[in-house]
Amino acid sequence: MTEIPTSTVAPPSPPAQAAISKSNDSSKPKDTFPVPKLRLEIRDLSHDGTTAFLTAVIANKALVQAVQSVLTLLYESPQNPTTTVPPTRSVTLILRSMPGVAYTTGSELDGDHKEIHFSLEYINDIASERTSAEIMGVLTHEMVHCYQYNAYGTCPGGLIEGIADWVRLNACLSPPHWKREAGEKWDAGYQHTGYFLEYLERRFGEGLVRRLNEKLRIERYEEKPFWTELVGRPVEQLWEDYRQTIEEEECVLVEKVDDPNSTN
Repeated sequence: MTEIPTSTVAPPSPPAQAAISKSNDSSKPKDTFPVPKLRLEIRDLSHDGTTAFLTAVIANKALVQAVQSVLTLLYESPQNPTTTVPPTRSVTLILRSMPGVAYTTGSELDGDHKEIHFSLEYINDIASERTSAEIMGVLTHEMVHCYQYNAYGTCPGGLIEGIADWVRLNACLSPPHWKREAGEKWDAGYQHTGYFLEYLERRFGEGLVRRLNEKLRIERYEEKPFWTELVGRPVEQLWEDYRQTIEEEECVLVEKVDDPNSTN
């Protein structure tokens, strides 16, 4: 699979209840996926962001949780005969000083060894009550890039990032300010495309995003035939349907606010 280095402009942190538990519960789900070799590299132990990270989460548990969330949402079960998980052999989380938030790339060894680079400055700037949840949200988003398919390098970047934020959304790690918005482009990326994919998942049934990811595994991306074969409609029509749905819901909300007899 052709590696596409990705970058993330992550939003403010999600609610604290979405954070990873720091308990010593050793119980495991019955249907867990194999976990690759996980590594942590800290390039500045004296940085305040390092202290914030190590205080907020237990690194090995955080990474395992992110792996399992991603694989369960994109591939459902290791026992599923249709499951074809990419051959990711290791994931190294690198905490370092850098601009931005985080990005994922292949290591110098080969594309099956992944690196997630996470900004210590960004971690240090997260509000203390939301540090755990935001760290898990960013890690989960970036972990998607370690396991998703990209149509042999032809998948639009907006769809790549949208799938990652769809996983973050369904892992209950969406930040408080996220909302559904109908902009001009369906593939604007991140939460905008993530919510669009969630709409398609509800409309066409659970597993739509898994089927989309599988289609990105086996063929190159050509927009019109890709979506028509996947759901029977061109993506432009689906986007217009989505925009209309949002507009109708907004009208209902306005009517409720304006109705003096409303009990809501």
